[in-house]
Amino acid sequence: MSSEKLFPETWVDRYSDYLYNYTITRVNDHEIAQDIVSETFLAALKSKANFKGEASERTWLISILKRKVIDHYRKINSRKGKAEVRMNYSDEDSEGDWLEERVSDPFDKTAEDTMENEELGLAILNCLGKLNEKQATIFKMKTIEGFETEAICNEFNITASNLWVIIHRARKSMADCLEENWF
Repeated sequence: MSSEKLFPETWVDRYSDYLYNYTITRVNDHEIAQDIVSETFLAALKSKANFKGEASERTWLISILKRKVIDHYRKINSRKGKAEVRMNYSDEDSEGDWLEERVSDPFDKTAEDTMENEELGLAILNCLGKLNEKQATIFKMKTIEGFETEAICNEFNITASNLWVIIHRARKSMADCLEENWF
């Protein structure tokens, strides 16, 4: 499949409901979800020449959508001044040593990258399974699913400081586990 196989004129009819349902569960706001889906279609139109055909149209659109959701939360956090605080408890932590920064650009993949990412995904799931249940759940909610700090704190009846300690410890454990089992 190549860029000639994309059918942008059918995207709204074929994928908008699915993309909207995916987004609304992450942003919990009807208008914002609609805006993010619209931004996704626009970004896809602008970058359709980059479509390599290694995934279906829907999978490609979802990967763009996920980045738009992440961008939405980054924008909110930077506006509120609630950008993530990096806590250093030891000299071993370094600025570029965070799990989220180790993820490659999903639009620049070779077959080898795809296989490597599948293996990394399995290693991440394995390492998540080694965290205690509360730590794993909080880590997934904040890092993977993009929940806001306040929502997580309310659900677990913890303070924001406690949340960041839990996230830091989870990241450290994940990084150590991945270092041992993947890198």
